[in-house]
Amino acid sequence: MSAGRSADGREVQIPLQQVAPSLISPLSAAPPSHRPANLWPSRFTHSGVPAGFLPLHGGFRDHFVETPEAKYCCEACRLVLCQPRQTECGHRFCNSCICDILSRPNPVCPADMEPLFRDKIFKDVCCHREIMSLKVYCRSEANGCQEQMSLQQIPDHLNVCPFFEVPCPLGKCKERMMRKEIPDHLSWKCKHRETTCEFCSTKMPLTDLQKHKDTVCPAFPVMCPNHCSFTSLPRSELSGHQHDCPKAQVSCQFHRYGCMFKGLNQDMRQHESTFAAEHLKMMANRNLSLENKVEDVKGELMERYKVLPALSSRLSELENQNEELREKNRQMEQKLATMQKLMSSHSEKLLEVELELHSLRLLRDEVESLRGTLESVRTRLAALEQGGRGGSGSTTHTLASLETQLNRHDDMLSVHEIRLADMDLRFQVLETASYNGTLIWKIRDYKRRKQDAVAAKTLSLYSQPFYTGYFGYKMCARVYLNGDGMGKGTHLSLFFVVMRGEYDALLPWPFKQKVTLMLMDQGPSRKHLGDAFKPDPNSSSFRRPVAEMNIASGCPLFVSQNVLETGTYIKDDTIFIKVTVDTSDLPDL
Repeated sequence: MSAGRSADGREVQIPLQQVAPSLISPLSAAPPSHRPANLWPSRFTHSGVPAGFLPLHGGFRDHFVETPEAKYCCEACRLVLCQPRQTECGHRFCNSCICDILSRPNPVCPADMEPLFRDKIFKDVCCHREIMSLKVYCRSEANGCQEQMSLQQIPDHLNVCPFFEVPCPLGKCKERMMRKEIPDHLSWKCKHRETTCEFCSTKMPLTDLQKHKDTVCPAFPVMCPNHCSFTSLPRSELSGHQHDCPKAQVSCQFHRYGCMFKGLNQDMRQHESTFAAEHLKMMANRNLSLENKVEDVKGELMERYKVLPALSSRLSELENQNEELREKNRQMEQKLATMQKLMSSHSEKLLEVELELHSLRLLRDEVESLRGTLESVRTRLAALEQGGRGGSGSTTHTLASLETQLNRHDDMLSVHEIRLADMDLRFQVLETASYNGTLIWKIRDYKRRKQDAVAAKTLSLYSQPFYTGYFGYKMCARVYLNGDGMGKGTHLSLFFVVMRGEYDALLPWPFKQKVTLMLMDQGPSRKHLGDAFKPDPNSSSFRRPVAEMNIASGCPLFVSQNVLETGTYIKDDTIFIKVTVDTSDLPDL
């Protein structure tokens, strides 16, 4: 940093990187705008020299006091070595020069054409130390500096050198000058130096002074636009002067009563005194006209006031009707949205049921055909048994063949009956399945099932599966009527389970949808008990299932058994549990 003074005597700090590009370019490996202000003492290379001190490419181009020895010169660029590297054959190169040579195919030393290998080239620290101690002239020698110093002292010297070129510290000014010229530049030459308006004492850059005077300076003297006796007055007083200026064109103050006179301000008093009687007549006529209008308005208001109560009552009725219609409209919109969701889910379910029914019909037809064939075989077998008791060996062989065929048909019939039972079970599941993310689980025989749970016969119950969509997540609920974990013996525990579905490969994992668990109140108050949670993405309960279902997750203390059994949550020995999964942000498959 270097110090200079601005026009008002304040000290201004000038960073070293704000120098002429012609001087900085051989010293820096990065553009000046990307270097810190305190460049020289803060950034160093691995060899211990400032990073901005090094040339961009090749060796040092400084003016040395004595001609450097040949051993200090690069074999490639012939300049004084910068970050010297020594090859296996004993020759020295600048770091940038040897990198250029090694980047070529089959690199060789230009001095003796020996092959070069990157791992056999090393830093020459001793040579570097000797080069940094060589005497050079200041890099501002062309501007008149005659200082001599070692090469490594150049950065420190340039920070204080009075002949070093820097830009104007005010920023907007593009001029460059030697550091010693900064005070004079800031005081007299810089077009952007700070100055003071002689009229209002406002400080601003010199380039803005004239525009300030011509447009906004409140104390700048201006002439009256009416060319009155006041030839010069401050700009801030001009608007007030316009009201009193004798040369200003004004209208008579009675113009709203009908006077059409217009003239100079200085003539207005004579006009008012001369036409005072006419002005009074105008005011009297206007007053009479206004009184007539007031009477007319009063009569009209009285007529309207008579019908105002009826209108007010009618307005209240209409507002009530409008509110009722809004409420009905809102309810109808909700019902319509619910019906649309149900229609969508039922249409998907209906398609699945139709497909299952078609398969079921085909299977039943096949079973009936097998049964008919089987009866025919049995009839033929009985006939053959009656006719073949005293028959030949061929009859016995035919009988054995028919018995084999009969056994095969029996086996096929058994297989089809198993498939038919499986199809019936799947059909029952499809009839109760939900595809909108909502499960209504009806649990009958509550007392018996509760006793089974207390006796440890059946600790928990699983609901039928339900889905977030036809191609969505497959889920179910799990309930412990006598509680589980912390709620055992005191609470009903309710859990949510993610099951393995047919479309898991297309769904995002882990499962992140909000889950709401609810015990339905069957009484008129409908005070349902519920709890909601957002799945923990790190829990194994919500990752993609690898088994038939994941570990259940939910509320061990969902509802106290005292609350459950003393309220209206149990009716006809039945309870209803509702599970809702938020499907609003699920992607469409």
